[in-house]
Amino acid sequence: MRLDDFDPDNIRVTEGGSGGGLPFVGGKLGCGTLVIVLIGALVFGVDPGQMLGTLENVQQQAPAPTRQTEGNRSVAEICRSNAYSVESCNALSSLDRTWQPLFQKAQIPFEQPTLHFYTGGTRSGCGAASSAMGPFYCPADQGIYIDVSFYDQMDRQLGAGGDFARYYVMAHEYGHHVQHLTGLDRQVRQAQQSDPRQENALQVKMELQADCYAGVWAAKNRDRIEPGDMEEGLTAASAIGDDTLMKNAGQAISPESFTHGSSAERMRWLKRGLDTGNEDACDTFSSTG
Repeated sequence: MRLDDFDPDNIRVTEGGSGGGLPFVGGKLGCGTLVIVLIGALVFGVDPGQMLGTLENVQQQAPAPTRQTEGNRSVAEICRSNAYSVESCNALSSLDRTWQPLFQKAQIPFEQPTLHFYTGGTRSGCGAASSAMGPFYCPADQGIYIDVSFYDQMDRQLGAGGDFARYYVMAHEYGHHVQHLTGLDRQVRQAQQSDPRQENALQVKMELQADCYAGVWAAKNRDRIEPGDMEEGLTAASAIGDDTLMKNAGQAISPESFTHGSSAERMRWLKRGLDTGNEDACDTFSSTG
C-alpha cells in the first residue's frame, strides 16, 4: 500500500509509556444505525476481563500528549528509527486524515490518538504492559502501543507478512480509538458487569467491528492499494482468529472462550469494510452475519 510520508507536525508519537487519561466524549458516528462501542482490551490474545477493573477506575484527565517526547528525540527521529516505525507513522497519518473528516461531518469532537513505540515493556494509562501482549489500544490515554518486533513475530510465527498486514494491525487499533471517541464504552462495561455471561460475546463484537473499521480505512484509500494487499490483510485476519490460535497452540477449540472472533469472522468483517468503505456497515452488534 502506497502511503504518503508522515508530517511530524501533524501526528502524535512518543517513545515509552504514558500515564493519565483523557475525557470521554459522547456521540454517534455515521448516519445509519451503526452502534459503536468499546472496552479497553489488549488486542491479539489478552483476556478483556483483565482490563475492566483498571478502566472502571480511570479518573481525571491529563492534558493531551505533546508532539515532542520527554527525551531529546523528535517525532521525526522516532518515526525514522527503522522501517517498521516509518510504516507505522505513515499509517497513523493516513488514519488521522481519513477519520477526522468523518467525525467532523457527524459533529463529534475528534482527538488524535498518540502512537507509543516501546521495547520489551511499558506503562500505559491502563497499567503495565509487555510486548508479549501484542499491540494494544488504551482508552484512558487514547494511546496506541506497539513494540514493532511484533511484526517480525507476526511474519515468522503466524505467516502474516507484508506491509498491508502491518497496516491492518495499526488500523485495527485505530478502530478501537474510533469506538472510544463515540463514548459508548461505559454502557458496554455496564452490560458486561450486569451479565458476565455476555462479556466475551460483547468483546468479540467489538474486535470484529475494529476489523471492519480497518477495512473501511483501506477502502477509503483504495487508490493507494496495490496488488496482493487485500490478500495480505485477509491472511493476517485469518492467522489471528481465536480458533486458529487455539488449534496452533494444541488446545481444543472453545467458541465460548473466544475474545476476538474466529478466523472466518475476522476475515468476513475485514472484507465487509473493504468492500463497502462504509462505517455504517460495521454494525456487528445487530448483525448476525
